[in-house]
Amino acid sequence: MIEATRKDKNRIIEILTFAFRSNASVSFIAGNGSDRLMRICDLMDYAFEVCLRYGKVVLAEDRNACALVLFPDKKVLSFRSLWLDLWLVFKVVGFSGLFRVLRREKLIKMRHPAGDFFYLWFIGVHPDHQCLGLGSGLLTELLALADGMNRSVYLETSTVVNIPWYERFGFAVFDELDLGYKLSFLKRAVNMKNL
Repeated sequence: MIEATRKDKNRIIEILTFAFRSNASVSFIAGNGSDRLMRICDLMDYAFEVCLRYGKVVLAEDRNACALVLFPDKKVLSFRSLWLDLWLVFKVVGFSGLFRVLRREKLIKMRHPAGDFFYLWFIGVHPDHQCLGLGSGLLTELLALADGMNRSVYLETSTVVNIPWYERFGFAVFDELDLGYKLSFLKRAVNMKNL
């Protein structure tokens, strides 16, 4: 696993845009218009910038898989964080979708724990390199990192077929939300054996 830098941004945006182009949760935010793919790129750009400042951005050694991790306790209200959020509204959500997305984010945050945790916001493998174990390898390394930080890992997915994959790594579904699509909330407690 490589800790990404700004020079890796384009590759990470490319991987995540193509990995999440048909994801229901991403579509909920980015919409379904003719500029949808560009909006997904902009969403991934936003997530990259947030995680670079308040979390971790990592690449697999071969640079064909990546993950964006956020430490919500590290995200502080600042001019830069406000600017990023406004940029997301203008470039991705639009004013017509703002209240719908804000409601969604409020419902998600209500399901997150108080205190420190490891939020796996995005993990993806470039479609040309899927089914080679890259995602599993990256997730294994991320979970060891979370264990070393003594943080439980939380994520949500709208891709139901991915749930058994996450369960193999010790995740359990703890809640679900209907937003016109099913959003499943998963968590994995700290594995004391890895400490």
